[in-house]
Amino acid sequence: MTDEIRGDKSVDQQAVTEEAQDGEGLTSQSRRAFIKTATVATGAAAVGAIGNGVMHELDLVKPAHAAEGGIEGTPVAEKWWPSRWGEGDQTGSTNHMTPEVALDAASLIKKGKVYSLGRVYEYGMPLFGQRVFALRIPGAPTGGAFGKNQIIWHDEILTTEIGQVGTQFDGLAHIGARIGEAGDLSQEVFYNGYTTKDLHNNDNEMGSTAGAYGLQALGMEHVKPFFCRGILFDVMSLKGRMLDKGEEITVADLQACLERQGMSEADITEGCAVMWRTGWGEELWMKDNARFNSGEPGIGVGAAEWLAAKGISVGAADVWAIECVPNPDPNLAFPVHQIFLPKNGIHILENVRLDHLANDGVYKFAFIFSTLPIKGATGSPGNPIAVV
Repeated sequence: MTDEIRGDKSVDQQAVTEEAQDGEGLTSQSRRAFIKTATVATGAAAVGAIGNGVMHELDLVKPAHAAEGGIEGTPVAEKWWPSRWGEGDQTGSTNHMTPEVALDAASLIKKGKVYSLGRVYEYGMPLFGQRVFALRIPGAPTGGAFGKNQIIWHDEILTTEIGQVGTQFDGLAHIGARIGEAGDLSQEVFYNGYTTKDLHNNDNEMGSTAGAYGLQALGMEHVKPFFCRGILFDVMSLKGRMLDKGEEITVADLQACLERQGMSEADITEGCAVMWRTGWGEELWMKDNARFNSGEPGIGVGAAEWLAAKGISVGAADVWAIECVPNPDPNLAFPVHQIFLPKNGIHILENVRLDHLANDGVYKFAFIFSTLPIKGATGSPGNPIAVV
């Protein structure tokens, strides 16, 4: 089925693209065809999202579930809800965004220099699995001319996933854990005890389609803007090289970075955003996309739990999943995501630029980021900034 969809998509999309570029603009019929094709393409991408050999072999034996919730022998071994911010909270770590945290961040601005941490969204960037990024300008120009002043304009149609497409923010509905039997949606648990059943709310008037048009809880509309202290761990400079695929950044590595950078653990304040530079992004992004997507270096379980205990608000890196892939434990899939998102409500930023901060020796800064408040979405694109 997936191959059929993918084949149909490539033919139809090519035809629509050619019409969009012929200088005459899209007709209403061809616009509808384009949108239909783009929707099918997105569905195909979702089916094949975990692909291209990225996932290592996993032991698929049935896990042992703890009596109180959780999966024994994993980072989510114990019940993790209700959250520290109380039952019903959907905001997670952005609860840290207080006036005191903002004023602390502002105190780090001395020069007024602004760094863009986001990647350019463009054709040719590495896309994970079967994801799609398709930007089309319908017509040349799209419309006009109107009025005595003969105004003309361009618009665009953008078809894409959010996850692992350029710089990307993970919301709290992105990752959970199945702690019960397959098919029991009340035993698939996300942040603060919200379940798949809650997120899709199958009891409402939309029935089984609820959630397909936006999740009913933990959506991006609940995320507050970030204005907080930012901390960079320049692991690439510590090691003197780009880190390797699957190489784990440990607590000792992070502590060594702090010492090398003239900092201490006291600099990691509650609510701050922390990020680690591996070199993977600057060395491979749009230079060797296949290798970039084949795996990655990143933090491991130990470093994730150490950072979570310090009450950070965001974990970010110059790779597509922030954690080491493959994981040193061949039976675990993306455990850092589970430690941060469902277990602690800590958000994640992937594919950020960090080389210019490191080159300027900037390790503390004001971090500013606001997600797109897409109701019911699991994540957001965007361009975070650092100011010193």
